[in-house]
Amino acid sequence: MNATSIDAQAGFGRRLLERALFPEAPATRLAAMRILIGTFATVYLLARAPHLTSFSQFTPASFHPLGPVSVLDGPLPQFAVIGAFGVALLSSIFATAGYRYAVSGPLFGLSLLWVLTYRNSWGMIFHTENLLVVHALVVGAAPAADAWSLDHRAVVTSSPSRRFGWPLRILAWVVVLSYVVAGVAKLRAAGWEWSSGDELRSHIAFDAVRKLELGSIHSSVGAALVSHAWVFPPLAWLTLAFELGAPLAMLGGRWATLWCLTAWGFHLGVLVLMAIFFPYPLLGLAYAPFFAVERVFERWVWPSVRRLTNSTPPATTDRT
Repeated sequence: MNATSIDAQAGFGRRLLERALFPEAPATRLAAMRILIGTFATVYLLARAPHLTSFSQFTPASFHPLGPVSVLDGPLPQFAVIGAFGVALLSSIFATAGYRYAVSGPLFGLSLLWVLTYRNSWGMIFHTENLLVVHALVVGAAPAADAWSLDHRAVVTSSPSRRFGWPLRILAWVVVLSYVVAGVAKLRAAGWEWSSGDELRSHIAFDAVRKLELGSIHSSVGAALVSHAWVFPPLAWLTLAFELGAPLAMLGGRWATLWCLTAWGFHLGVLVLMAIFFPYPLLGLAYAPFFAVERVFERWVWPSVRRLTNSTPPATTDRT
């Protein structure tokens, strides 16, 4: 093999790696992700405001700081808790609108991380929030306000660019790796015995009994299925297969669609069998980075806004 052939192969490999890690994407696609993530975060903060701003029902001994909150030696005073929540809420609104995004974007991700981690430091950890927070951090650090924003009312580029593609790829990889980690954790905890379905069956049974004892909402479907052992081996195998096989979604196209539908179905199953609601994935927002979500805005959202406000929608010249 001569030097020219080696250089050609190296160049091909480099281009393939660049397309895999730094694909080109339109500014509007990243802007659409900013709007979706920011809107969800804003609604989530408002819906959980009482739980995120008041901890009077807990004793100081219940405070076990996690992650960035570990810098604290004890609970914050009430005014500081409310102040941090206010910063998170306002920055999420400003970031969603794309206003002063160089400040509001990073502040959105960091303040959301702080507020939700502070709440998790009081005992129960809400794993349903992890993916949202990481996505907010990525979008907050990305050039996600170069289109459809108060900073840039018109798109600043007329063609797709890697500048807007790499954050989308990171968002997708975060989703994929979160499921891989979940699959590996199952194997580390129980080995391949987990695939027998016994662990899954016991987990669902324990969850139902615990919630019944606490007087909480439980799944009657899951409690009823526990007596049918044959149901759980196929469910266990399917769970491991889709979690460990999550990187296949990065191939895009039908692979991404099939995996995302399977993941969504998994969370629907968790809701039915255990009454645990993962809003971010079940609303489809977790899987949005795999698709051209800007087309939804261009076809449905902005025309609806124009009809309601009798105004012109945000300008765009992007094409995928």
